[in-house]
Formats: sequence, C-alpha cells, structure tokens
Amino acid sequence: MPDPSQRHAVTSKLWSRINERGDFPLLSDSLRVTISAMQGDDRAITSLAQIVLSDFTLTQRVLRLANSAMYMAFGGNITTVSRALVVLGVEAVAHLVLGLKLVDHFQQCHLQLQRLDAKLELNRAMLAGCIARKVCAARDVRAGEEAVVCTLMRQLGRLLCIFYLEHEWAQIRARALAGCCTDDELSAQVLGISFDELGEEAAERWGLPEVIRRGMLPFDFSAPPTGPQAGAECDHWLRAVSSFSVEMSRSMTDAADDAGSRSRRVLETVQCYAAALSLGVEALRGMMGELVKDEASRHFLREIDELQAASAGDAPHSAERTLRDGLRGLRLLPSLHHLGPVLAMASEAMLAGMRFSRAIIFVRDPRRHAFEARLGFGAGIEQLLPQLRFNEIFSGDVFHLAITNPVGIFIENACNPKFGAHIPRWFREVVSDAHAFVLLPVRAGSDTVALVYGDWNSAEQARTMGPGEMAALNELAQELGRFFGQARVAAPAAP
Repeated sequence: MPDPSQRHAVTSKLWSRINERGDFPLLSDSLRVTISAMQGDDRAITSLAQIVLSDFTLTQRVLRLANSAMYMAFGGNITTVSRALVVLGVEAVAHLVLGLKLVDHFQQCHLQLQRLDAKLELNRAMLAGCIARKVCAARDVRAGEEAVVCTLMRQLGRLLCIFYLEHEWAQIRARALAGCCTDDELSAQVLGISFDELGEEAAERWGLPEVIRRGMLPFDFSAPPTGPQAGAECDHWLRAVSSFSVEMSRSMTDAADDAGSRSRRVLETVQCYAAALSLGVEALRGMMGELVKDEASRHFLREIDELQAASAGDAPHSAERTLRDGLRGLRLLPSLHHLGPVLAMASEAMLAGMRFSRAIIFVRDPRRHAFEARLGFGAGIEQLLPQLRFNEIFSGDVFHLAITNPVGIFIENACNPKFGAHIPRWFREVVSDAHAFVLLPVRAGSDTVALVYGDWNSAEQARTMGPGEMAALNELAQELGRFFGQARVAAPAAP
C-alpha cells in the first residue's frame, strides 16, 4: 500500500518545484480568468472576451464555431466575440480557450526542453488531443472541446512528474525497463501516489471546472455506454474519450512494437472502446486511419519516431548542437521572464548536451556576501543543494577564480592529488565523487551574479571538452546574465 507520508512528501516537493521554476500550464492569469468566467463572474466574462480578442487564432476559432451549421438558427454572420459568447455560451468558449492555451503551453515547453523522454511524452499528449478531437468531430463540437481538455488533463500527473520530479521519473522508467510493470503501475510505488491521483490533485488545487475534473478520471467499463449528454452520462462519455485517446496515442507509438504489432494494438484498442464511445468498430477504425493523414497528427507521429530513434542511439548525439538549441530557446524569452524557469532551462540544456551527472546554479546573495546553490538537476540533488555555498571574499581556489574570470573554467581531472589544493574543502566534503567539472560565470554588467556548475561523477562518464562545446557553454552563461538585470526577480529557494 502507498505510504501517506511518502505521498505528502512528494506532493509538497512538487508544489515547491512549481513555485521555484514557474507555473505549469494552469496558473497563468488568462486561465484563472477563464475558470472564473465559467463560474459566472460578469467581469471575468468581459475579461474572457478580451483574452479571445488578444489572440488571433482564438478569435478565428470562436467566430468560425459560432457561424457553423450547428448554430445557423441564431441567424449566422456572427462577427463579434461578444455575440459569439451569447450564441455559444460561456462554457463552450471557455473550454475552447482552455484547450488552446494548454496546447500552446505544451508546445512552448516542447521548444524549451532538451530531454528526449520529456519531449516524447509531450508529443504523445499532443497526439492524444488530436485523437480526441477526431473522435468528437461528428458530434457536439462543444462537447468535443471539453473532451480535448479532459484528454490533455488526463496526462497531467505524468507530465508533472517528468517536468518537476526528474529523479523519481528516472526511477520509474528504470524499473519499467527492467521488469514487466508499466510506468502507471510503478508511479504509486515510487511516488506514493499514482499519476492519475497526482493529476486529480493538481486539477483540484488549480480550481479546474468540475466537468473537467470528472472527465479526466479513469474510465469505468462496467458502466453502460452513453453519448455526450448531460450530467453523469456526459461524465462517463468524456472519460471514455479521454481514456481512449491516451491509450490510442500509446498504441500507435509504442517503441517496443514493430509496424504489425502496432496495427494489432490499435485494433485491440478500437475494439475495446468502440461501444463505450457509441461508435462501430469499423467507423472508429476508419477515424484512426484518417487521423494519420491529418497534418497535425502526422507532425506529432513523425516527431515521436525521430525521438525514439534518437533515444535508441540511432541518431548521433551532438553536444554542441543540443546546447545551442537550448541557447536559442533562452534567446526567445524576454529579459523580464521569471528567473526560475530560465535557470531550469539552462540547467536542462547542459544536462542533455554534455550528459553531465549534475547541473547546479549558484546565485549570489548580496546580503550575505555569498554564492548559494539555488537550483539543480541530477541524482540526489535535493540533499546536496542546502550544503553548497561559499563566501564571495576571494580565496585561491577554482570557485573564486571562476567568479573573477570572464569565461568558464574546465577541470578535467578533479581527482588528481596535485590539483587538490585548488578545490575547496567545503566542496570536496559535499561533492566527493566529482571526476571532472566546469564552472561558468554569469555576469550582469561588471558583476558576477551567478555561477553555473556541471560535472561527471564517474571516470567512465568524464571526458575532455571540445572548443565548440566550451564556446556554447560560455554563450549560455552569458545569455543568462540579462535575466539578472533587475531586482524584480527573487532567486528560487532550495527544495
């Protein structure tokens, strides 16, 4: 049985990480307004109209829906968002906004991520959303928008774990690869809470509408089949759509299967859910055949194939290219962007590019005249961060040399006794297994405001650093400097 204390510890760590690194999709102002509008707040409804009008894609989607054949009884030729809100109803528009904002956030996360497993799961989530929309295309469009949101949210727990609980996700994946249990079955063992429960807790914490929270629950096959109607029957149908879409996404993209095995799994999934979706087996199978021809679905399927090939080692790894991909993501962000997500992006780019064991960012605290480890990635990082700090008063070691240097320093053999005098005792006592590491100063104007650290903790992993890789790391650290330009940003607290 899951340990309640373990569950509490994991969820507390998750909310802490979210606060440090920035909101995962549903804490943005626009989505808070969307949820308020669904609860009948007149001012929020006006704000919802403004959200739609501020986004060209949203405006076109809302007007196109309001002028569709389904709503011709209202006279057609609807040209204003306010009128569309009256015709469609606030809930229908709000669900459309929720779905598009979630998709937009997932796409932005995809651009910023460097880890292959995270990109893979995001693409699967997006593909599942395409499947839900395809299944609902012949039914009530408004119910279809609800179903897409439920499908995206159905995968929230897994995505939260991947984004914010990297060490636990690595344990889950390692056990899944070593045995016969699935990720979902192992989540309760490792986290003390299943992916589904984690997603449900997040949805409740963020105040999602009841219809979405009910629709993202696991599907119950013992209940009779229903259509997109009102009340409990609608909840059951939404669960069927979201569960089918997520399962189908995995059936179509399982790396362990060849083409023939995937086709059989797709057919099995269709046969399993056809009655629950009030569709015939051949009709649902035909929809899935059409799906792979749709441009959006083809894009996600192609990316998933490429990511699986890269993960299997079929594609050559380029450290410099991966670092520069991360650098491009940083350059797309405005200087006023919150610091936590920026530091996380840079750390993740380093881990993915150089395949470091750990990446840690020390941030200068001018009140204490010290550099303190505020954020990091890697095994056991939670225990390390509180112990890593050093005084900014100069001393003759590599850390103080790094904060006075204009470019980074690479220590190729940190275990060499001849070099021991240059490595401070506080560091050696806490990080005793570092075989090679790099230190990169982050400067804002003439001041060093942070120090980026990356290491390999075994002789087998440690290697030399190429000039192109070192140049990319220095550019990454240089780019971080512009985000420290104003005192508006508080450095994230250690977990």
